[in-house]
Amino acid sequence: MQKTVLSCLVATWLGVSFSASAEVRHYGAGLDNSQWRVSEYSPLQCTLEHAIPRYGDVRFHAHASREMNLRMVVNMLRLPDTYDIAAIKSVAPHWRPGQASRELGNLDMYRQFNSEVGKTMAWTMLTELEKGMQPTIYYRDWHDSHDEVVVSVSAVNFHSRYDDFLDCIAQLLPYSFEDISFTVLQYHERTDDLTNPSKRRLMQIGEYLRHDQDIELVLVDAHTDSYGPFEENETLAMQRAESVKAFLLEAGVSEHQIRISGHGERRHVAANDTELERQQNRRVVVQMQRPFNPRLLSAQAP
Repeated sequence: MQKTVLSCLVATWLGVSFSASAEVRHYGAGLDNSQWRVSEYSPLQCTLEHAIPRYGDVRFHAHASREMNLRMVVNMLRLPDTYDIAAIKSVAPHWRPGQASRELGNLDMYRQFNSEVGKTMAWTMLTELEKGMQPTIYYRDWHDSHDEVVVSVSAVNFHSRYDDFLDCIAQLLPYSFEDISFTVLQYHERTDDLTNPSKRRLMQIGEYLRHDQDIELVLVDAHTDSYGPFEENETLAMQRAESVKAFLLEAGVSEHQIRISGHGERRHVAANDTELERQQNRRVVVQMQRPFNPRLLSAQAP
């Protein structure tokens, strides 16, 4: 009887209604152990983490991309055993009595996967933390239907690490690996001199590779138009391939990770009757591959 009354009091304090027979298991960091840290800080990835004792942690991730992005992942020590939908509320800490809770939305939970929310909800949660509120997750335990689970994200010690996280986001590259992993570079006629747009593109590739050491293979295929002798075009194609290889080596790619090929005037992508068509054929195609990473699959799970 005493435990049931205590559970109801906890539920009332958290601003959520549970049945009178429910037992509430509350997970959250207190004033003495609330820890925030920026665990990844680079032009490619920013991660802000908060540990939740005996439960796991929450992580806010942003990565290099053409568009602003953010997601919040709940990493659980004990993964869900079934599908469920959890509620997310913004709850005032106990030292701010009388302030009403606010519904934020839902969190889909999938069997044997960590749960996550997208950009809009992730930014909303960060905004609530910035205001000193506690984003809080509620769901019924998947092993015991009488237990309600409450997971609080504490705002204690949040602001200084949040400032670091925002600084990191401001410095993210405005393009991702997917944006540069397949690139076609164009050349001026009869030279290994890139056009200005292709020079800018190659500089982007170099900037990205200086920060990403997780490259498994780079394929460089060089081509020419059909203007001029066949043998000279073969030589010119290899010169173009070698110049790109030299650039990649300077950017930090190991020589054994680079494969180059010169195809000369073979393998055209357009006819050679006009200057525009020949320009399309004067090209180097750069393709980059990363090693298989099973963590990427789990991060993209529904």
